[in-house]
Amino acid sequence: MKSARLVALAALALSVAAGAAHALDFKSVGANPAVLYDAPSAKGRKVFVAPRGMPVEVVLTYGDWTKVRDAAGDLSWVESKMLTAKRSLIVSANSAKVRASAEDGAALAFTADKGVLLDRLDPAASGWVKVRHRDGQAGFVKASEVWGE
Repeated sequence: MKSARLVALAALALSVAAGAAHALDFKSVGANPAVLYDAPSAKGRKVFVAPRGMPVEVVLTYGDWTKVRDAAGDLSWVESKMLTAKRSLIVSANSAKVRASAEDGAALAFTADKGVLLDRLDPAASGWVKVRHRDGQAGFVKASEVWGE
C-alpha cells in the first residue's frame, strides 16, 4: 500500500514537472542594445551585443541577472534591467507570409525574410500570431514561422 502511494506521488511530481517544462517565458531586449555575458557579472566575458528588440527566452533569474537563450539556442547572461516584457518575435522561416487574417487563404499583407524582427501584438491563438512590422504593416503569421512566442 505504501509503495503504491509513493509510485503515485512520484508520477504526479513528474507530470507537474513536465507541464512546467513546457511553459516558456520570453522577453525582449529593451530600448538600448544589451551586452550578453558568459557569467552573471559585468566582469564576465562579453559574448554578444544584442540589438534592441531582440527576443530571448528566460531560463532563470539570479539576483540582478537573467540567464537567456537566443534564437540560435545559445545561452548567456544579461542584466535583468536591460529586458522588457514587451514582446518581439524573430522570423525563423526563410520567408514568412503575413496574412490579413488568421487563415491560410487570407490576403497576403506582406512577407518577412528570415531574421526580421516583428512586434507581437497578440499571443498565438489557433497557431497564428498577430504581428506588426516596424514600417507599420500588421497581420497574422503562423506561430511556426517565428521564434519567441
